[in-house]
Amino acid sequence: MDIKIEPRLLSGKINIPASKSISHRVLICSSLAFGTSEIKGLISSKDIIATTGCMKAMGATITEHDGIARITGISVPTDNAVLNCCESGSTLRFLIPVAAALGMNATFTGEGRLPDRPIIPYLRELTKHGIEFNYNGTMPFSISGRLTGGIYEIEGDISSQFITGLMLALPLCAEDSEIHLLSPLQSKPYADMTIEVLRRFGIFIKSCDYGYFIQGNQTYKSYDTMVEGDYSQAAFFYVANAIGSKIELFNLIPESKQGDKKILDILSRICNNSDDEYNIDVSDIPDLVPILAVLGCFGKKPMRISHAERLKIKESDRLASISDALNAVGGKVVLLDDGLVILPVGEFHGGVVNSCNDHRIVMAMAIASTRSTAPIIIKGAEAVDKSYPDFFNEFNALGGKSYVISME
Repeated sequence: MDIKIEPRLLSGKINIPASKSISHRVLICSSLAFGTSEIKGLISSKDIIATTGCMKAMGATITEHDGIARITGISVPTDNAVLNCCESGSTLRFLIPVAAALGMNATFTGEGRLPDRPIIPYLRELTKHGIEFNYNGTMPFSISGRLTGGIYEIEGDISSQFITGLMLALPLCAEDSEIHLLSPLQSKPYADMTIEVLRRFGIFIKSCDYGYFIQGNQTYKSYDTMVEGDYSQAAFFYVANAIGSKIELFNLIPESKQGDKKILDILSRICNNSDDEYNIDVSDIPDLVPILAVLGCFGKKPMRISHAERLKIKESDRLASISDALNAVGGKVVLLDDGLVILPVGEFHGGVVNSCNDHRIVMAMAIASTRSTAPIIIKGAEAVDKSYPDFFNEFNALGGKSYVISME
C-alpha cells in the first residue's frame, strides 16, 4: 500500500497507544499466572496479535470484550504446539525459553526478516540446560525437553530480548539460576522494564554485579492492570512538535521505566544547544533512531548517532533505510558503520521513499512530511500495522492529509 502525504503541520490532542513492549510482557506473564487477569488497553498491532496467538497455542485462554482482555493462565501446556511469531522478534526470543521451561515440544514459525535474525548463541546456551533443537539456521524450527536452572552466560550486546526471555522463563525452573553477562547489556531499560512487570505478577529477580540472580520455583500470580502509553510511539509526535507542530500528548506516565522516555531529555538538550555537535549514544534507545534522524535535519548543528549497529538486523537495515529515505526527500544523511551523521537542511522537498517493510520508517517519514515543501509518497506504508495500526487515522485527525494512492 502506497500513501501520499500532503505537507501540513499537526495540531490537537492525541491519546498515545499502549506500550508494545509492556504489552508483550503483560500478555506472557498473565498467561503463566495462576488464575485470571484483566488487562486494559492492549493495542491490536501485528506484533501483539502474534504474542496473543502464541499464548493461546501454548494453552492460555484469552478473550477480549470492550477493550478488556481476560487471560486465564496455562494449566496444561499444549504438546506439539505451533507458535507463529509472524515478524515479531520479541515474541520469538521471549517464548523460546518460556516454552522450554514449560517442557513443551514446540515448533516456531515466522515471516519477513524474522527467520534471519540472530538466535544461534541463545540456542546454544539453552542446549546446556536440557533443551534440544531441530534447527538448520532458519525457520521453522522445533524444540523439545525441559529447561533447567543454573548458570547462563549471555553476551549483552546482541539483544536484551534474550535476557528478558530468560527472566520470564527461569523462575519456573526447579533450580535457582544466574544470568552472567559476558559484555555490557545494551538496551538495559528493557530488562529493567521486564523486572518491574514481573514484580507485579509476583516474580522477583535480583540485579547483581555479574548480571541477575533468579530464584527457582516461583509462581506467577494473576494481576489486573492497564497498559501505559508507549514512549516509543510518543517520540514521533514529540519530534513533530519540535519541528513546528502543536500536539498535546496524553496517556503517558512520567515515572515510566520505558527507556524511550529519554526522547524528552534529548529534546531538552538540543533545544538548549549545549554541544557543538549533537552526539547521541543510542545503545539503550535503538528504536528512536529513525525519528531522531528526522529531528537532526532541523537542528542548528550536525547530529551524530552512534552505537546503533544492531539496527542493521531489525525489520530492515534501519540505518540504511532511514538514511536512504531522508536523502530521497532532500536530507543530508551520511551512513556510518555504527550510526549516522545528519546535517541540518531546514526543510524537505518531497519525493518517493520505500518503507523497506519497517513500521518505524513509515512513521518517521510521515512526521518528516510536516516540514516538506511538496508531498511525500511512502511505498509499503502498511508496515505501520506492526506496531501502530491507527497511526494514519490519528495523523489525519491531527490535521494531516494522507491518503492511499495504490494498494499494490
